Amino acid sequence: MARDETTVDEPGFLERQRAARPWFDHLMRAADRYQSQKGDYYAAGITYFSVLALVPLLMVAFAVAGFVLAGNPGWLDDIKAAVTENVPGSLGDTLNGLIDSAISSRSAVGVFGLLGAAYAGLGWMANVRDALTAMWESVREPPSGLAGTVKTKLRDAAALLGLAAALVITFGASALSSGPIARSVVDLLGLGDVTGVGTALRLLSLVLSIVATWAVLAWVIARLPREPVAFRSAIAAAAIGALVFEVFKQLGAVYLTAVTGGPAGVAFGPIIGLLVFVFMSSRVLLFCTAWAATTRSSLELAYVPPPDPAVIAPRVQVGEGLRLREGAALVGVGALSALGLSALLERNRR
Repeated sequence: MARDETTVDEPGFLERQRAARPWFDHLMRAADRYQSQKGDYYAAGITYFSVLALVPLLMVAFAVAGFVLAGNPGWLDDIKAAVTENVPGSLGDTLNGLIDSAISSRSAVGVFGLLGAAYAGLGWMANVRDALTAMWESVREPPSGLAGTVKTKLRDAAALLGLAAALVITFGASALSSGPIARSVVDLLGLGDVTGVGTALRLLSLVLSIVATWAVLAWVIARLPREPVAFRSAIAAAAIGALVFEVFKQLGAVYLTAVTGGPAGVAFGPIIGLLVFVFMSSRVLLFCTAWAATTRSSLELAYVPPPDPAVIAPRVQVGEGLRLREGAALVGVGALSALGLSALLERNRR
């Protein structure tokens, strides 16, 4: 039997799965958004600026340590004694000389470190905000002139300070739940000898860590894009990202324990692990943002660009003259019309 050309092809396996499982359809929409908006490209940029910011941050850390050691000569003597004991010979003397140099130049190192950290931090924040805006497919007018550029940088600086404050508050609260303070509170309440209190503290620390990460991610996904977006859509996406980040943290601890067993691992293992962790974390953040941007409620509120203006271009074709066939046809029509007219007149005469 011949196949009816008007028969509609049945949907494929992937289409049937998407129609039967809304969560899978949402996952595919988020993956399409991530790929179409070049998520890996933005994740690589975030990784670059994250690594670039490490050098000035280390400079600031060394400057702070220099000020602390300069005000505590006893600590400085203990550190030098430990270096001399563990690194004997000329290398130990060289390290002690570097420590003295770092302390003496702590002010200059701190100033240059702060300037470098500000530059790298603004670049990092600008890249993050552009990446998040791209995942939401928001329409943003580029800044015009010097005033617009300065205004954008000030907003990036304010967002960077807000993110830093959020990280300090949330992760500080998480650290308190698993640190000496929590143990001190347990001992003060007389619960230190209770069976299972250590496990309860570890579970509490894990839960608070996930909640803290969820709060930060929800704020980042919904508030860091350069155009306002719906906060409700970011809640579920941030919860997914918090769980994935916690898994990454546990895997990172296992990785560091495994690679720091030898000299090569101590030298290069943390650096490689940091690069992989930052890149994968950036991808998770952007994918969670794509997930939030492709919910039904977000798609209903999404910006729909107007269609391109219609161009009306009249087309006028001018003939160069009658062709032979057209002329013969006209002559034939004229002859037939003349014969018909003459026959009608002859009939009227009769």
